[in-house]
Amino acid sequence: MDDRTISDFLAAVPMPMVLVGPEARIQMLNAPARAVLGDCAGVHYLTVIRQPEPVAALERVLAGTEGGAVRWRVTGPGRDTIYRGTVARVAGLGVTLTFEDISELEQAADMRRDFVANVSHELRTPLTALLGFIETLRGAAKDDPGARDRFLGIMEREALRMNRLVADLLSLSRVEAEERVRPTTRVDLAGLAASVLATLRGVAEAGGVVLTLESEPGLPFVPGDADQITQVLHNLVENAIKYGASGGRVEVHLRRIAQHPQLRGPGVSVAVVDHGEGIDALHLPRLTERFYRVDSHRSREKGGTGLGLAIVKHIVNRHRGRLKADSEKGKGSRFEIVLPVQ
Repeated sequence: MDDRTISDFLAAVPMPMVLVGPEARIQMLNAPARAVLGDCAGVHYLTVIRQPEPVAALERVLAGTEGGAVRWRVTGPGRDTIYRGTVARVAGLGVTLTFEDISELEQAADMRRDFVANVSHELRTPLTALLGFIETLRGAAKDDPGARDRFLGIMEREALRMNRLVADLLSLSRVEAEERVRPTTRVDLAGLAASVLATLRGVAEAGGVVLTLESEPGLPFVPGDADQITQVLHNLVENAIKYGASGGRVEVHLRRIAQHPQLRGPGVSVAVVDHGEGIDALHLPRLTERFYRVDSHRSREKGGTGLGLAIVKHIVNRHRGRLKADSEKGKGSRFEIVLPVQ
């Protein structure tokens, strides 16, 4: 097999592929491998491949043993990269190392494991409480009406918490399933915001919070799913009422943006502002992670599931919009979504 044929063969392989000759020098490599390792043809493989796992596999096969799968990790400045590869002997030519970057697959697997662990943890606490109170009601509190009523109230609260968690999980699943399908109908953000504030006004008054809505006249309609946009606004305003109640008021501002740099076109901004205790800056980048809470105990006491902002993020992504959170300790918080007009 001549060099031209070998080169054509390597070029046809979509994954990075390196051919190491009998003298342990890199004889050829295809373009994807060159993008990872650089133009290293003619040099000893130890010069560019330094991780112990692939080096040991190449040494074994060059020494005459059978090839096989290999996996290794490369530590980088931003994140680690995980590779999965195969080392195989090619009669008369040498040894090939074919590999692929599986970092995203590993990250997805880690996210699934973390998700299952978080859901299990979130359900275990109320279930444990329910089982404990059921046992108590069957025993020591069986003939105590006062204790029975108190325990039944706690059991109802824990059951409602589980119900909210399941509802949010189902909602998140639906949103993720539709995330790549952009809505085509057009919605009135000002009308949806007014409807949400009317719905939550009773909750706000009970918490001593005044709700206000300020909207520029003549705002354009935007492509959107009315139910999902309503859910976004409901989550943001409800969070502002729950966690910013000490400020006494929550404001919703709607305005037109003539040219948004990230959207590369006009948009409509909806900002929900509270004047409560605010959020420490170190928490802001993680607010949209599933089950992430700034104050776990306080969130659970207020009935939070830790999924609200994750749902908001996915809905905004589906609408090709942008979500931004700003906050300063002691000065309140501002959550803004910007949706494109086109």
